[in-house]
Amino acid sequence: MEMKEANIVIVGGGIAGLATAVGLHRLGLKSLVLESSPCLRVTGAAFTTWTNAWHALDALGVGDTLRGEHLRLEGLVAMSAILGVPTAQIAYIDKEAGVEHEVRCLKRKFVLETLANELPKGTIRFSSKVVCIEDSGYLKILHLADGTTLAAKVLIGCDGVNSIVARWLGFQKPSIDERSCIRGYVAFEESHGFEPKFLQFIAGGIRYGIIPCDDKSIYWFFGFPSSWQDNEVTEDPIKMKQFVLSNLGKVPDKIKNVIQETKLEDLSCAQFRYRVPWEMLLKNISKDNVCTAGDAFHPMTPDLGQGACSALEDGIVLARCLAQALKNRSAREECTEEEEYEMIKIGLKKYASERRWRGFDLVATSYILGLMLNSKTKVVVFLRNKVLAPLFGGLLKQKASFHCGQLKITYDD
Repeated sequence: MEMKEANIVIVGGGIAGLATAVGLHRLGLKSLVLESSPCLRVTGAAFTTWTNAWHALDALGVGDTLRGEHLRLEGLVAMSAILGVPTAQIAYIDKEAGVEHEVRCLKRKFVLETLANELPKGTIRFSSKVVCIEDSGYLKILHLADGTTLAAKVLIGCDGVNSIVARWLGFQKPSIDERSCIRGYVAFEESHGFEPKFLQFIAGGIRYGIIPCDDKSIYWFFGFPSSWQDNEVTEDPIKMKQFVLSNLGKVPDKIKNVIQETKLEDLSCAQFRYRVPWEMLLKNISKDNVCTAGDAFHPMTPDLGQGACSALEDGIVLARCLAQALKNRSAREECTEEEEYEMIKIGLKKYASERRWRGFDLVATSYILGLMLNSKTKVVVFLRNKVLAPLFGGLLKQKASFHCGQLKITYDD
């Protein structure tokens, strides 16, 4: 089969892949997104976006579109599912205290469709699974499952926790956490009646949350020790729902109703995975004309709520660094393959340098926070409920205060 050429190939059409493609498009660089699924992936239903994610979404030019479809959350209320009483409250909006974080729960499908609509027709190639990567001079040759062969000048892996690009760079498979999570999404015909707040319940090793997306829809998750369930629970939606309902603890009926009203097709279950933090300090985030972003780079437990947020940051920084490195190419009448290759290497190396410590910080902090939040040890539970809650809240806000910068590049005179 004839080999096709492409300047910039992005493997994976999730949050990181589409954000990177839109960022490159805004800066005048064309890319090709290879998505293995036959359509946009919507696994996970929804995700929380903090202030840092909104900086990225605004830079991509889609912030206001997404704001118009999602509620702004006022804060988080943590409750004991054993006692049925609040244990801590964290304000996202408190002008008197100088707190002005923007937090919303975004419907994943809507976000992906919004980003995809910003791209030129033909940018995304569906049913395109990469099965092999090989070197060929200044190019990377990609072999697809359908027999297609592509030659890429730049290869960006945004293909999730099982990334073939990350493995090519030398990363190990992500570690499996001892916790699993059942996720659900429910859309009511009328208003659900919940305040615009993140309700979090903790008890005996479980942690779950109820988060409004808009006036009629709610996203929820139920995290629990993997040892609590058998394989049938992860494969049977009916048993998933029964498992969650039987372990909710002492909570209002309206919470139980959210689970009961969730359709079976809107349930999913998966075990948490994360990158061992020191791998991001020791391994190559980029090598030559290849790099990773999003979950392919820094898969993390969801305890900070920063997985998708940091993927959006990656997209902005990567697009900016690559475009900046290639900025002189269009101004030159001639540019050899070697010169262009060196420009690409410089851009990806700068991206890796900017994102390495940020990724390390988020993965490590998320993992440690998860250990504390899900501990069943009496001393830790006491400290968590009475002493550490304000510190946790401050930590969430601190990590969300990061700004990835704008989609702007400077040109030499």
